[in-house]
Formats: sequence, structure tokens, C-alpha cells
Amino acid sequence: MTRSARELLEEIQAGLAPRDGDNRLVPLITAGRAPRAVFAALAAEEKLITLSDWRSFHALAARADEPCARTFFGGLAPGELRANGMLDGLLAATGPDHGKELPRAGCQVYPAYVAWLALNGEPAATAAGIFANFAAFGRYCRDVAAGMREHYGFTDAQCAFFDFFAADVPEIREQALAAIQAGLDARRLDEREAHRCARLFQSYELLFWNTLADEFPG
Repeated sequence: MTRSARELLEEIQAGLAPRDGDNRLVPLITAGRAPRAVFAALAAEEKLITLSDWRSFHALAARADEPCARTFFGGLAPGELRANGMLDGLLAATGPDHGKELPRAGCQVYPAYVAWLALNGEPAATAAGIFANFAAFGRYCRDVAAGMREHYGFTDAQCAFFDFFAADVPEIREQALAAIQAGLDARRLDEREAHRCARLFQSYELLFWNTLADEFPG
């Protein structure tokens, strides 16, 4: 009997959970210890990431020959473009990013991996890897938005990007589960690849945050 997508996701997320707390930047922000300049860097790097992911998700949707996978990736793409526009208010409030390395390799390896998957990844395993990390990213964004308001005086409009990704969207969850289940049912999803994809997503996600934590130690 084919296992369920929900079971596979729970297994993958259980394996990722021990490292979810390895993000060193978010605690600095929630405590108000990160310098304000970190937000200019966050906004500048995310401007590049969201545009890259927008293109990559469109490419993943176009390459997928299974309808549920096309729906999942096609549904993610518009959100990236919307989030990109939400960064404009934060950029206006923080001013330019004056980092020494622009863009930062440690921040941009995440979208580079998404772009690689757009050409090489099996769609269902890619969907599992992406979605398995959504919960942790959502928690990071929620905590960042709370810290921005409490310690730095940012407005709702300036926090909009992080509020957007902190929100739980049941429709996306159901689309991800459908894409993963279709891959399992068709025996096209290699579970080892799904685990590997999720682990790499987590590693690159943490590298993004910790690159900035090293540059802005507080």
C-alpha cells in the first residue's frame, strides 16, 4: 500500500527539526540586539531571491507533467512577485544596503538551488523538499516581524513581507500534499531524494540567515 504524503512530510520534518533552532540571526532581532542595518541587507537580498524564485517556480510548473505539481508550483509563483513588491516600503525606510559583498554568496545560494531544481529536480520530491521547510521559515518570519515592531519601530507596511510569509495558507498545504501524493501513487517520487532535497533547503535557508548574523553580530 502506498504511504501517504502526510506521513512522508511528517517524517521529513522530524528529521529537520533538530536544526530548526540553528538560525542565529532571528534571536538577535527578537531581542533587539541586531543593528538596524541588517534590515537593509535582508530587504536587498530578498529582492533578488523573490524574483529568482518567481522565475524558478514558473519553470517548475512548466516542466511538471503532473497536474497537481503544476498547480502547486504555479500557485507559489505569484506569491513571490507579490512579496517582492512588499519589500519596497522596508527598503525606503532602511536606505541602501552597504554590505561589503553584494549580493552575498551565502544568501544567494538558496535561490541558486531552487533554480537548479527547476532544471533538474523531480517535481514531487522538489515539492516535498520545499514544503517541508515552510513551517520553519514561517516561524522565522513571524518572529522577525514581532521584533521589528517591538524593538525597531517599523510599521505594518514595512513588516508586510515577513507577515506575508508568516501566515499559514491551508490551500498551499493541500496543493503540496496533492503533488507529493501524486508522485507517491505513480511511484515517481524517490523518498531519499525528497529527504535530501529538504535537508539541502534547510541548510541553504540557515546559511542565508547566518551569513547575515556573522556580518551583523549585534
